Amino acid sequence: MSTVIQAVDLSKVYRSGESELVIFDGLNLEVAQGEQVALVGESGAGKSTLLHLLGGLDTPTKGAIYFGQNNICRLPADELAKFRNRELGFVWQIQSLLAEFTAVENVMMPLLIRGLAREEAEPIALARLNEVGLRNRAEHRAGELSGGEQQRVVLARALVGDPRVLLADEPTGNLDFRTGEMIMDLLQDLHRSRQLTSLHVTHNLNFARRADRTLTLERGHLTSSSLEQGRNYV
Repeated sequence: MSTVIQAVDLSKVYRSGESELVIFDGLNLEVAQGEQVALVGESGAGKSTLLHLLGGLDTPTKGAIYFGQNNICRLPADELAKFRNRELGFVWQIQSLLAEFTAVENVMMPLLIRGLAREEAEPIALARLNEVGLRNRAEHRAGELSGGEQQRVVLARALVGDPRVLLADEPTGNLDFRTGEMIMDLLQDLHRSRQLTSLHVTHNLNFARRADRTLTLERGHLTSSSLEQGRNYV
């Protein structure tokens, strides 16, 4: 199975004056094609920082991030933006929908940014909303949707451009247990049906146990985990 994501000797250090905060140093990671990986660890361990780096939303202090043979750390800003738009789907804990737009308008946004005309983008967006069970809510504005519905719109938007990789940061973190379970089921179904490569940051150990592999980020190092019953990552 081929490697889709590879981080090599990755470091992230924040500096303020003469002091520095080392999030991680010399971190290595490989994610295979079609794999679903859960990333766990205590708050402040650097999980979201790592996800932002892998998604090209931040730059490492040193090291390289490869998608296939392509080191995204060397891409110019415009090429990196195109890469994110075409290759990656993002799902965040806080539903980052544009309140003044309808569900379908939010979902089609990445395609409009890509340069598609509205008449081309809208049927694709409607198909993705149908895929997450929200075709009948397409014309509702974000504020008219429940938290679970908003997260499904976010997921539809993440998939509208047919990405190869899905990156999710606490996708169930703001949801009640029942709604969170529904979102987890949906993420798994879409991972399989779309043959995605997925990396999910989560505190939900039930969600993490469903993944093909679980990694723990602790004290700047990644280790493969067998999740302990009762251990809480909060």
